[in-house]
Amino acid sequence: MELRWLEDFIVLAETRHFSRAADQQNVTQPTFSRRIKLLEESMGTTLINRQTLPLSLTPAGEEFLILCQQITERVRVTRERLKNLGHEDARRIKLAAPQSLITHFVPGWLEAHALHAQVEPYLRATSWLIGEYFQALERGEVDLALCYWPESRTALDLDLGGVRYLEIGEERLVPVSLANLDGQPRFMLPGSKREPVPHIAYHPSGLIAAALQAHWGRSRQEVHLATLNENIQTSNIRELVQQGYGLGWLPWRTVRHLLEAGELTRAGDQRWDVPLSLRLYFRHDSRHPSLPGLLQQLTTGSMTTSTTGHAP
Repeated sequence: MELRWLEDFIVLAETRHFSRAADQQNVTQPTFSRRIKLLEESMGTTLINRQTLPLSLTPAGEEFLILCQQITERVRVTRERLKNLGHEDARRIKLAAPQSLITHFVPGWLEAHALHAQVEPYLRATSWLIGEYFQALERGEVDLALCYWPESRTALDLDLGGVRYLEIGEERLVPVSLANLDGQPRFMLPGSKREPVPHIAYHPSGLIAAALQAHWGRSRQEVHLATLNENIQTSNIRELVQQGYGLGWLPWRTVRHLLEAGELTRAGDQRWDVPLSLRLYFRHDSRHPSLPGLLQQLTTGSMTTSTTGHAP
C-alpha cells in the first residue's frame, strides 16, 4: 500500500467523482481507478459504492476514510517537523574542543551565554591533537575550535592562516600526585638526575606538551622527569595519576574537586604552574549563517577579545 493511494481515496471521498478526483491528483482516470481498486484489494473489502450517483462510501469506506485522514495528517506533520529539524541542524554551530573542556568548561559557558540551542559540541574532537582542530576548520567539518593556548611562544609549527580567535577564559596546569597516608605527595618536583620523578605525560606532538617544555625551559630550577606514559586525553592522565603511577600536569578545573577532597595533592608549588588561555578559533571566511551573530554576541559580552590568530 502506498501513501498516495490513501491521498487518492481522501480526494475521491471529497469529490465523489472519479474523473474530478483524477484531475486533482494529476493522473488519468484509468490510472486513478486502478489505484483505488488496488487499495480495495489491499484492504480486502469494497470501499466505494459505484452504483450511486454521485459515488458514495460503503460503511467500510467511511471507517477507512478516518484512518486515511489520520495517517496522512501525521505524515504531513512529521514531514514538516523533519524539514524544520533539517533547517535547525543546518543552523547549529559545531564546536570542537578537548574532552576536558567539553566536560568541565563548555556546559557552564553555554549556559552563561544561553547558547545551548545554537552550539553543538563535536565529540569526535575529544581525541584530536592541536593541528587537527585547524584542519577541521579548514575543511568546514567544524565551525568553532576551542583550545588551550599557552601565554608564551612554543616550538609547534601551526598553520593559522585564515583563522581568528576570541579569548573566552583562562586555565592553568598544575602538577599533581597521589597523596601518601600522611597527606604528602607520593611524587614531588623537581626530582634529581639519580631519581627522576615518574611522569604521566601529554602526547609530545600536542600543544600542552609544548607549553610544558617551554615553561620548564624558562624555569630557573631544572626538572628531572622519567616519562612512563603519553596520552592525548586529560582524563587518561588523571586516572593514571590517581592510581599512583606518577605525577602529571592537569588543568585546574579538572582536579580542583580532587585536591579539595584530598584524593590528590600538589606535586610542586605555584612556580610549576603553567598559565593557559582558552581560545575560540573560527575562520574569518566562514559561510555558516549563524556564526556572525554568535560571535557578535560573544564579543559584546565584555569577557572576550577578538584578534587575528598567530602561532605562539
